[in-house]
Amino acid sequence: MACIPAGPSRRGVDSDPHRCTQFGQPEGGVAAIVPAVTITLDTFYIDLTEVTVAAYRHCVKTQRCPAASPLYYDYDGPQQPMTGVNWYHAAAYCQRQGKRLPSEAEWEKAARGPDSQRTSFGDEDVSCLNAVIKDARGRSCGIKKAGADGDKGKVLPVRSRPAGHYGLFDMMGNAEEWVADWWTTDEIACGQACLGHDPRGPCAGGAEPCPGFRYKVVKGGSWYWPAEHATGYHRRRHDPQNPRHNFHHFGFRCAQSAARADTQ
Repeated sequence: MACIPAGPSRRGVDSDPHRCTQFGQPEGGVAAIVPAVTITLDTFYIDLTEVTVAAYRHCVKTQRCPAASPLYYDYDGPQQPMTGVNWYHAAAYCQRQGKRLPSEAEWEKAARGPDSQRTSFGDEDVSCLNAVIKDARGRSCGIKKAGADGDKGKVLPVRSRPAGHYGLFDMMGNAEEWVADWWTTDEIACGQACLGHDPRGPCAGGAEPCPGFRYKVVKGGSWYWPAEHATGYHRRRHDPQNPRHNFHHFGFRCAQSAARADTQ
């Protein structure tokens, strides 16, 4: 895991012209917190990579995690990020490791770095040199998946691209990642749950039921979408059950509070 030091951090951007057409986005394609807000986070740790297929399958084999499998063909290599999981699968896995899903604020700080840049590599768009995204050659930088529908591309093994801020891999692109928070469009109306010190979102992030909220947040862009999705502030909402009629291929990584890590 990487240690992300305590201190102020910038969430969102002052303007975001991109209107997101990803499945499930709210009317108007809101894809960022606008305007930007400054928050303060405690020190925390976050996994260097997305959880891999091998790691998740080991947890299932030892009867500590709920069964889940990638649903696309050619997505089950041991070092590919685990995809096809719902939010509850991801949360359960992290809990079994003595960790938790990162809050959206934590994930964004880890992705944007100490200076709150647009991406894990600076303020310019990422490219296939540093992220697994869709470019002019196609999805996953033109690398096709085996079998039918090869043009849909595939997630690549973790660490296939250079590390960004804090030594973290694949915060931009590869698999989109679940975070703990319930989705809220208006951070100002959300109040202190989304602002101030160590915000966790409505109902303290993972708590449920959370009346009035039905979606979780997904971050980071993916092999399937172009660079404009692969920023630290881009947000996507999705049903935490990830139902089969619109099953999406999200991954995740785990986090841990520094105070908890110090007691282990």
